[in-house]
Amino acid sequence: MFTRKLLNKATLLDVPSTKSRVSSFVQLNAWFCMNCKVMLSSVFRCLRTYPVAGQRSMSQSSLVGKVAIVTASTDGIGLAAAQALGKRGAHVVVSSRRQPNVDKAVALLQSQSIRVTGTTCNVGNGEDREKLVQMTLDQCGGIDILVSNAAVNPFLGNIMDSTEDVWDKILSINVKSAFLMTKLVVPHMEKRGGGNVVFVSSVAGYQPMQALGPYSVSKTALLGLTRALAPELAHSNIRVNCVAPGIIKTRFSSVLWRNEEIIDEFKKQLSIKRIGEPEEIGGVIAFLCSEEASYITGETITVTGGIGCRL
Repeated sequence: MFTRKLLNKATLLDVPSTKSRVSSFVQLNAWFCMNCKVMLSSVFRCLRTYPVAGQRSMSQSSLVGKVAIVTASTDGIGLAAAQALGKRGAHVVVSSRRQPNVDKAVALLQSQSIRVTGTTCNVGNGEDREKLVQMTLDQCGGIDILVSNAAVNPFLGNIMDSTEDVWDKILSINVKSAFLMTKLVVPHMEKRGGGNVVFVSSVAGYQPMQALGPYSVSKTALLGLTRALAPELAHSNIRVNCVAPGIIKTRFSSVLWRNEEIIDEFKKQLSIKRIGEPEEIGGVIAFLCSEEASYITGETITVTGGIGCRL
């Protein structure tokens, strides 16, 4: 359209005399410069109003006024999730089974100007779960976000050698407590008009890892729990999503990433040839809890460095 206008203008100014042609060229040049200024002004005004995709970032105040419970959040992915949520304005409630770990995490988050409350909690214990929720209500006034990160793995070896006690413990902490924590917080999210639940699964939920059979099964169960809860809670404006990390450099997964033979073999499956960092998972969790993800529910985001994940 701009080219056609330019050609039309040139045609209107095209007269046979040399003097006229010079005059026309001067007029055309002035007209061109004026229109370029107008166009550039419009472009810059548009960019200020609608930033290009590459420049967009989640607002650092996108979760102001929100209260987030993050279980098992004094180390690793849980702590990274608390940091990411807190840096975006949420009041985070961190927990762990040991008070010294809670105190250390609270001090770290406070040093980063994050609003934080901490308490001990064993999510496998019903009284502890209720205490965590009630303390959050008493000190923070409500609940908007639950990040269910707690998990255990007391067994390494052939799955056929695993015992009933192993299965009971893994499924109790990794799956049942995730659901029961959700059941406790949902009524309080409904009172605030909605909320977000994020389960932390694993790449092992898609590709069971050798020697981690029962753990892998529990992480697959979280994928199903996400899909089962999402439609039921959508009517309450509560979104339910899941994150499935690959091998991340945490204390929990150190048995894997500290073994060079295992890691070298694992890296063959990676597009990004390195181990992930907890902060890379925390950022995804914060995104899923933000308005930028308001049309996402029932999904599992795999953060694996490029491993193909299919059930």
